[in-house]
Amino acid sequence: MMNITYVLDNKLYLNITNKCCCDCTFCIRKNGDGAYGSEPLWLDHQPSEQEVVDAIKKHNLDEYKEIIFCGYGEPTCELDILINSAKYIKSVTKTPIRINTNGLSDLINKKPTASLFENLFDTISISLNAPTEQEYIAVTRPAFKNAFEAMKSFAVEVSRYVPKTVLSVVDVIGEEKIKQSQKVADELGITLRVREYES
Repeated sequence: MMNITYVLDNKLYLNITNKCCCDCTFCIRKNGDGAYGSEPLWLDHQPSEQEVVDAIKKHNLDEYKEIIFCGYGEPTCELDILINSAKYIKSVTKTPIRINTNGLSDLINKKPTASLFENLFDTISISLNAPTEQEYIAVTRPAFKNAFEAMKSFAVEVSRYVPKTVLSVVDVIGEEKIKQSQKVADELGITLRVREYES
């Protein structure tokens, strides 16, 4: 099954990979096969760039409020597909594009990547998940040792290239940790968004 695209609340979501370098304790993938009532998002193979673009072409992109790279994997694990499909979208519509990411693109791709997002994404939402490195590792369980600092550094760098850069936490971490996360975001000069957890 290949559900590369799915629609929620008049927004088009792009599920371009199932790869991820994290194993978050609250990950939606642990609760089922889809997101908020979508068709199953487990891909039977890693789609090619052409397959992703072909799936996008089946939609009238002007009809949507937003186009979001967010599925059952970390979009920057397939950086070339992400960037090139975003370029295609930008060439055919003015609908804003967002990417939801764990912010570990530089570690995943073994190079600085923030500048590649310039003029392609209107919003980038980066998962902060927790206010301290110890808590971040416990919740996010990343494959990289220096993930917390790398994520914060990426957030600061990419904010130079993407007009709206936000850090996100899920409300299940509790009010005190949300306050601490707000302090981290303030120190980085980036907006914090508190997401509601949906089981």
